[in-house]
Amino acid sequence: MRRYGKHTDEDDIRTRPGRRNTRPRTNIRPKHEDAAEGLVLTVDRGRLTCLVGDRVVMAMKARELGRKAAVVGDRVALVGDMSGKKDTLARIVRIEERTSVLRRTADDDDPYERVVVANADQLAVVTALADPEPRPRLIDRCLVAAYAGGLDPLLVLTKSDLAPPDKLLELYGHLDIPYVVTSREELQNGSAVARVREQLDGKITAFVGHSGVGKTTLVNALVPEEQRRTTGHVNAVTGRGRHTTTSALALPLAGSDGWVIDTPGLRSFGLHHVDPAQVIHAFPDLEPGTEGCPRACSHDEPDCALDAWVAEGHADPARLYSLRRLLSTRERKEGD
Repeated sequence: MRRYGKHTDEDDIRTRPGRRNTRPRTNIRPKHEDAAEGLVLTVDRGRLTCLVGDRVVMAMKARELGRKAAVVGDRVALVGDMSGKKDTLARIVRIEERTSVLRRTADDDDPYERVVVANADQLAVVTALADPEPRPRLIDRCLVAAYAGGLDPLLVLTKSDLAPPDKLLELYGHLDIPYVVTSREELQNGSAVARVREQLDGKITAFVGHSGVGKTTLVNALVPEEQRRTTGHVNAVTGRGRHTTTSALALPLAGSDGWVIDTPGLRSFGLHHVDPAQVIHAFPDLEPGTEGCPRACSHDEPDCALDAWVAEGHADPARLYSLRRLLSTRERKEGD
């Protein structure tokens, strides 16, 4: 059946435009100059809880950001509905430049790195002195990640009522790392919380530690007004929950402009992403001695210039030992 008459003209025939002509393309992207500034508090299955002014806003990442992901601690720019009302959603259109990054990999052989926290000032490594036993290799790995990411380390030793801290403090004494020793009784009466707060005021502090060391208990004591659920799993038989943190969460430190970021309990801390050359920056007394090192020196080989530098009295030999112990953590397992 003919659609057109006998005497048709080209202008009478309707043509379907090709795919390339259906929509004009441009490389120009909106700058979102009027976007609001926010702080990412937590991330859960593609939804990001952000603090915008004094409002808590739910947001999602804009498609234009591609694979770039925002993490807890990120400063972001948002557009859309920022009323903070139920069932509203804003868009994160920009992630601001980070001042520090705490990264980890699943293992030393895993090339995929995961950003745990951004823009933190310091990393509080929480470890129990007993029950469970301290894991120095895991502590070393956390310290290396802190140095490589631009964070200042802080040691928080818990359960001093079960074991003395002397042996562990002696192991890290030459690193000049600030520390706080706490007991369970001191946590209950508040004296330990006050000492820890002195190290946190005015700073953004990320807390890390393996399960059972009392990390989340300490964070809840520091931020008592935050009644958050930490029972991540309930046993189907006993009905008992496991006290745990399932995702990183940023909390304001009451009475201070500081922030506390609680992170999930660690089982391992891979360092595949760490360049050994970054660790030397945490040893300013040793760094000048590396000028005579061969190219790509690992600082733990026969031709390393640090041996002669220390032998000449420029630095304490114990500091060189501490540096090399940290550098060798990639070759050792956490449980060694």
